[in-house]
Amino acid sequence: MTEGFETLAIHAGQEPDPHTGAVVPPIYAVSTYKQDGVGGLRAGYEYSRSANPTRTGLEEAVAAVEGGARGLAFASGLAAEDAVLRTVCGPSDHVIIPNDAYGGTYRLFAKVYQGWGLHYDPVPLGNLDAVVNAMTPKTKVVWVETPTNPLLGIADIAALAEIAHESGALLVVDNTFASPYLQQPLALGADIVVHSTTKYVGGHSDVVGGALVTADAGLGDRLAFNQNAMGAVAGPFDAWLTQRGLKTLAVRMERHCDNAERVVDLLLAHPKVTSVLYPGLPEHPGHEVAAKQMRRFGGMVSFRVAGGEAEAVEICDRTELFTLGESLGGVESLIEHPGRMTHASAAGSPLEVPGDLIRLSVGIESIDDLLADLSRALG
Repeated sequence: MTEGFETLAIHAGQEPDPHTGAVVPPIYAVSTYKQDGVGGLRAGYEYSRSANPTRTGLEEAVAAVEGGARGLAFASGLAAEDAVLRTVCGPSDHVIIPNDAYGGTYRLFAKVYQGWGLHYDPVPLGNLDAVVNAMTPKTKVVWVETPTNPLLGIADIAALAEIAHESGALLVVDNTFASPYLQQPLALGADIVVHSTTKYVGGHSDVVGGALVTADAGLGDRLAFNQNAMGAVAGPFDAWLTQRGLKTLAVRMERHCDNAERVVDLLLAHPKVTSVLYPGLPEHPGHEVAAKQMRRFGGMVSFRVAGGEAEAVEICDRTELFTLGESLGGVESLIEHPGRMTHASAAGSPLEVPGDLIRLSVGIESIDDLLADLSRALG
């Protein structure tokens, strides 16, 4: 029987505890395990950096909802990214990244891997010809965000998978903004899916984590070796909280999308807003692709204001329900100024974002309250 997304999110990796019948499996707050004789491991557990039952449950669940062969849980989204790049790339290799990638991803390439000898090129991934032209014999990865952070650009996952694979490269998709509920890149040809589970998967702004899901079990084994060797694993309490969040992902995403669509309507009608960036809008350049590969268009909305950077910063300071803060994907609404906050590390680079840009993570509060808060802040 093929189980639906909501069923998998609730039950995959979450069998009732065999000893007590507890419907929610316990948190295994343990570092080491008694062996039945030298090398006699019970269920394969010896040391919790290598494997922990609570983390195993999360990894099985994330793999199930992404339709993958292997899932791995990390201490953060950037730890997951690091594991991918150090597993499949080496010095002198080349990676294509989005020209509006997440600032932390850009920082990893520009400030960490550059010294290691890994080369990268920012490319507008919506332009397939530009991607083809940027490929080199050394290209090992095409790194995709869709939607992108914070400009909400859309990339055609299936088309990029074909381009990458023709050149012997892997397609890696950061699926954080969409979540597994709205988009499943592996089904479209991606090799690896990356998540900051801190965001929509966890969903409650109370835990930091990351995850990888692979289409190929062998690639998953290579990543798992480095996960253990490098050690940036999710702890049992973090894994438990993240899995609890995953169980309600589907219903939360529906509300996020409902609320975001209403926010977009308000922004489109406001005289101080010069443009609204949201893939659900028919005029968005990636709308047709997004409609093809996403279930809905998500809870992230960005917009630009007529008063420039100073006005954008003032609007961020004036909201009350929209909390001024970094991160995204929680039940509460957040507002931020990317140029001075999440993407400050990209200042002066080809990935620098406009100063008049504001990014919203639209939460699941009562929509009338959110609209009133934004209206007051916009003035």
